[in-house]
Amino acid sequence: MFDLDLLSILFPAFVAGILVLSTHVVLGQQVLKRGIIFIDLAIAQVAALGAIVGHLNHDIEALPFSNVWMPALFAIAGAGFIAWLSKRMADELEAIIGCFYVLAAVAAMLLLSNDPHGAEMLKQLMSGQILWVSWSQLFLPASIYAAILLLLAFKPKILAGRGFYLIFAVVITLSVELVGVYLVFSSLILPALAVNHYVGRFKLGWAYVVGLFGYVAGLVLSASFDLPSGAAIVATLAVSAICFRLVLFLRKKYWPAMADLVEVRP
Repeated sequence: MFDLDLLSILFPAFVAGILVLSTHVVLGQQVLKRGIIFIDLAIAQVAALGAIVGHLNHDIEALPFSNVWMPALFAIAGAGFIAWLSKRMADELEAIIGCFYVLAAVAAMLLLSNDPHGAEMLKQLMSGQILWVSWSQLFLPASIYAAILLLLAFKPKILAGRGFYLIFAVVITLSVELVGVYLVFSSLILPALAVNHYVGRFKLGWAYVVGLFGYVAGLVLSASFDLPSGAAIVATLAVSAICFRLVLFLRKKYWPAMADLVEVRP
């Protein structure tokens, strides 16, 4: 049975989920539009690699906010590299991004192979620790996400250019610190994929609904049944996305008068 005393833990975790979704839903739709699905995994993994390098170098680790700017440097460099490739190897870009992800993941494993706490750190970076997020950890991401959303509200066309890669790198860096690589990918792709065939006026709004339902259900299941929080939320995000697509299919099949809200694709 769900323990109401856990609300003090779940509430900051839920706020963290809202913060992540606030930017990821918008960026996820741009990722689908560009056809570079694995860029989020690649940049998230590169940011995690930056965090590992900073952790292993005690001089860097001792510097203020190294857990933020070190992954950010790696993520921005990785995003810059992909932006450069997008103009020169567009036909092979997705394959190269996949290789980029694998190489970053292997580099992280090799760097941590002799660290006694390496396995735990790698697990934390991949799956995240959203259930144990504190309010103090949310201040910086909230401030930067708000600034980015304000920028996108006034200059939405920035996502169509190379500015997308810089914004993407910054957002991914902060999100990996909060929720881990797996949830970063899921928060970007699953809500965007859920509404991909929906062409009504509230497409973005429904994507947020899909994401919020996934986070709430995952957090409740994690707290109630002592499940890994990151894995539980990824699973419920997937279920949420599948249910939304199923509703679209059923509405198209049984309520054809509303078919104009669903784009039919082979």
